[in-house]
Amino acid sequence: MKNKYFYLVIFMLLLFIVNMNISFAATYKGKITGTGVRLRSGPGTNYEYLKTISKDNEYMLVNDTIHPSEEGCSNGWYKIYYEGSATGYVCSDFISVSTLVFNETPTNECEKALSDLGFPSSYWPELCTLKEKYPNWQFKALLTGLDWSEAVNNESACGTSYIASTVATNIDSSCKNDYTKTWYPASSTAVAYYMDPRNWLTEKYIFQFEYLKYDDSITTLYPSAVESAISHADFYKYHLNIGNNLSTIIDEVGKETNVSPIFIASRILQELGSKNSLYNLYSGIYDGAEGIYVGYYNFYNFGVTDSCATSKGTTACGLDYAIERNWFGLKTAIKGGASQIANSYISQGQYTGYLQKYNVTPLNSNSLYTHQYMANVAAPSSESKTTYNTYKELGLLEKTSFVFYIPIYNNMDNTNYSENNGAVEVPDEEVITTIDISTIITSSGYKYSEDYITGITSETSVKDVKSAIESISGSKSVTIKNKDDILVTEGLIGTGFKVTVSNSDTSKTLTVVINGDTSGDGQINALDLLHVQKSILGTYTLSGVYSLAGDTSDDGKVNAVDLLQIQKSILGTYEIK
Repeated sequence: MKNKYFYLVIFMLLLFIVNMNISFAATYKGKITGTGVRLRSGPGTNYEYLKTISKDNEYMLVNDTIHPSEEGCSNGWYKIYYEGSATGYVCSDFISVSTLVFNETPTNECEKALSDLGFPSSYWPELCTLKEKYPNWQFKALLTGLDWSEAVNNESACGTSYIASTVATNIDSSCKNDYTKTWYPASSTAVAYYMDPRNWLTEKYIFQFEYLKYDDSITTLYPSAVESAISHADFYKYHLNIGNNLSTIIDEVGKETNVSPIFIASRILQELGSKNSLYNLYSGIYDGAEGIYVGYYNFYNFGVTDSCATSKGTTACGLDYAIERNWFGLKTAIKGGASQIANSYISQGQYTGYLQKYNVTPLNSNSLYTHQYMANVAAPSSESKTTYNTYKELGLLEKTSFVFYIPIYNNMDNTNYSENNGAVEVPDEEVITTIDISTIITSSGYKYSEDYITGITSETSVKDVKSAIESISGSKSVTIKNKDDILVTEGLIGTGFKVTVSNSDTSKTLTVVINGDTSGDGQINALDLLHVQKSILGTYTLSGVYSLAGDTSDDGKVNAVDLLQIQKSILGTYEIK
């Protein structure tokens, strides 16, 4: 009798467990709550400092264990993933941890609705959080029918995806395919992280899944949205200064090509960058090859493949491409590139930023895992951040019915959510290139000689020069000192300043020469005019770089022609080249 009751109890327990709402997996996410929080290699301030992580960034935790502190942070340390599968420790005082539980059975109306749409349970927590905050947003399950592991393997094949990272687990060391020396073949670990939609279901990064066609419901808001997205960029400022309003042109192009103007603006910003290193592609005044390039533009970096850039240079590749397609004139060029994206990508089933990198639902089955707009694994998330910031600044997040198409793969084990995680904030990599110094300078838009850097216009800031060069050489590879040999980070750069540029092999210090700036204050003014005048009269000596700066006509001497050019420059009737 006793055995009978024993088995009855066991049976009832089993029945109870089967009918429970069981959690099949759980992972842990942490949001940084402090400012300037330091990531360490171990659970203590006595361990190596890896990097500083910003407030409000979100990271996935290895687990929910609090590791006892060996030094500092008496409450212990959490171990987190960052930059792919790399790990580090954060003081528990500066991170707010939440649990993501994945249920097989929906427990509320939001989960039920997502389940009916085809979203697996591992998508529910984040999407329901977004739905609660933004009830107008619409989520569409994009059922790829592809096996998750197979898709990752194809997208991480040698030559398919690249990453700007020096973390060993993010790099496929077996791939010998050349690209550029600041980019490396992405490992399957890195690809899995960037490719897994579940890593990007936050309000900042979900816009890589936004439907990219023109939205008539916000048509009046597009011009200001575009301006907000790109107004800080040098290409925008350049054209505004000469009377061209790019925000108006991009809005018109979007309507004519049925492409979101905000997406067009974000794509241009992604391709040109915010600095002036690709000035020749967007200015329309490059007179190389006997002037055949004047009037042509390429805002999308089309045609600038690695092999072409290596043999001909970025400018020639981009502008040759523009000439072949007759992109003569500003609007023609912007519309030409947008139309190419619309016809070649959006209309071919690649209607989100994510799908333009990971072509997993092509209309043409032969294009599966190919026909990708970019090789950079972080490009969709980077563009998404720009788009999000624009919408947020304009107050569009709450009132706009955005539509997001989010891919679903077969056999996406819940545990994959955390295996390949890193910081949800796209890291600013500190990568120093192996490109030689002269190429770095010329690719930055300036001119190089053995001892000097020229081609910098007057009233250019130290920050702009540093940023332009580091866009080629990598972050923290440039230092600038003034003529008194004092390190500077602010103000105008002037003649006599020293720019030190480093690559992975060596460093080179170049002296700045700004034509017309004989005083070294970064401006062309009455003091420079006086210097040149006294030099001609023989009552003042201009020597070294200051003499070079005074020779604005480049005839090898400082004379009346230079005096006249500086005078006209001050009056605004002449531009010193």
